[in-house]
Amino acid sequence: MIKEEIEPLNLKKLQSGDQEELTKMVQQYSDSIYRVALRMLNNSAEAEDVLQETFIKALRSIENFEGRSSLATWLYRIAVNEALMVIRKQKPEVSLIQDDFSEDESDGISVSQIVDWCCLPESEFLSNETRKKLNEAMKKLPENLRSVFILRDIEGLSIIETAQALDLTETNVKTRLLRARMKLREELSIYFSDRLMEN
Repeated sequence: MIKEEIEPLNLKKLQSGDQEELTKMVQQYSDSIYRVALRMLNNSAEAEDVLQETFIKALRSIENFEGRSSLATWLYRIAVNEALMVIRKQKPEVSLIQDDFSEDESDGISVSQIVDWCCLPESEFLSNETRKKLNEAMKKLPENLRSVFILRDIEGLSIIETAQALDLTETNVKTRLLRARMKLREELSIYFSDRLMEN
C-alpha cells in the first residue's frame, strides 16, 4: 500500500519540474504501481511497461494535477487506465467500462453453498499454497472486479480512494467489491473444504 505520509512530496516542486522531487516520487511509488499492474496483467514485462508509461504520463501532466485526490490515488488511476488499455488491446471484445449487472445481483451464488473459513487456522491463510490459490482465483476475475479488489483489499485503499482512482461512485466500488469477494470465495471454497477435512 502506498503511504504518502511517510515522506510527503512537495507538489509545487513537482509541478515546477524539480528533478530531486520527481526522483523521490518515482522511488516512493514504483513498487506499488508495479505491483498493481502485475496483478492486473499477470505479465512482468507488461507490468514494467505500465510502470514506465504511468510515470511518463504523470510527469507530462503533473502541472495540471489539481490535488482533488491524493497524488497516490492519481498515480493509481493512471496505472489502472494504462493496464486496462493493454487488456483492451488483447481482448477488444471485453467491455471494461459498463457493468452488466445490477447492484442486487449476486450471480446466483448461494451463501449456503459457500464454505465458512472461520474455523481454519490463521497459518492456513498465510501459507504459500493458499496465496498461490488466491492469485490463481484472482486472475479469473473480470477486469472491472479485479481492479477494485486489488486496490481495496490488496493495496488497502479506502472505498473513497478506490472510487477516485477508478473514477467510479462509492456505491459502484462497494458493489464490485462484494461481487469480487463472492466470486473469489466461490472459487476457493473447494480448496478450503479440502483443508478443513484435512484438519
